[in-house]
Amino acid sequence: MGIRYYAYAFESDQTEKALADPLTVIGSDPLADACGLEPGFTQGVTDFRQSLPERDLLYLDKAWPYLQRLTAPRSSDAAARAAYRMFEGEVTYADDGFTWRPWVRALPPRDVALIARDLESINDADIKAGLSGSCSSGQLLESELAYATASLHRARGFVHAVASDGRGFACMIG
Repeated sequence: MGIRYYAYAFESDQTEKALADPLTVIGSDPLADACGLEPGFTQGVTDFRQSLPERDLLYLDKAWPYLQRLTAPRSSDAAARAAYRMFEGEVTYADDGFTWRPWVRALPPRDVALIARDLESINDADIKAGLSGSCSSGQLLESELAYATASLHRARGFVHAVASDGRGFACMIG
């Protein structure tokens, strides 16, 4: 199935609870939420529309490593972009790599506003420049660039809406 990225918005009055335990605001079955299935599904039919509105759930599937690289510090002495806080995590592998524990983080409304401004400042040329040469072959495929660009645009829309509402969000890589 693979490691995927999800972000769930929460109301500002839930900030302390979310910061103490981000899993309290993350759905019990994020893949089901993202694909429009019942939590705990084993079989089902779906039209692949999210169960939650796009203002409440951001699903980036497997695009998060591209956005992580794009927003990461360019060198060891450079500062990360504000948007990096929503992409910087890694899962913790267990059982000799057969399972993993997700990485989770909650971001309070004040941080979401900074992230929204930062994401707005990244244009398509920045994406191409920031991701070119970041893969093992040295060449990013056009389809990968298009996937990363579309994902950044979705992330930008989600974070802008969350910031406009004065909410925070919890993200999970897992």
